[in-house]
Amino acid sequence: MYLNSVTIIGNLTRDVELKSLPNGTKVANMSIATNRVWKDQQGQKQEATEYHNIVVFGKQAETSAQWLAKGSQVLVQGRLQTRSWEDTNINKTLYRTEIIAESVQFGSKPGVTLASKPLPEKVKAEVEEGIQYPEEDINPEDIPF
Repeated sequence: MYLNSVTIIGNLTRDVELKSLPNGTKVANMSIATNRVWKDQQGQKQEATEYHNIVVFGKQAETSAQWLAKGSQVLVQGRLQTRSWEDTNINKTLYRTEIIAESVQFGSKPGVTLASKPLPEKVKAEVEEGIQYPEEDINPEDIPF
């Protein structure tokens, strides 16, 4: 069995570039940054950023170029593909690994966070009061699964 599957959630590092192939198929190129946060052996917070090159074809390419902008959050599912080509200027073979998108889902718009959206009154009251937990202990044997 073989599996070549990628799922990433990140933010666009630049606006989407939309082009057309000679046969008229639309192709969008974008770059997504993903962050990873962890604590090292000394307990210090560390952070690393990875940059991913994404290629989208067809109607999804057009929609992505229309609705996504630098900073937009996006979820991409697809497969890895590595291209190679000869650069005659430096007489060397170059390689580029990309994610060929099969699905693109838009996240929040740039600059929009959960904190900038008004909360419903019921949720707002619960947040202000705090979560009310039952006073009795939960017996694990009462859980139905």
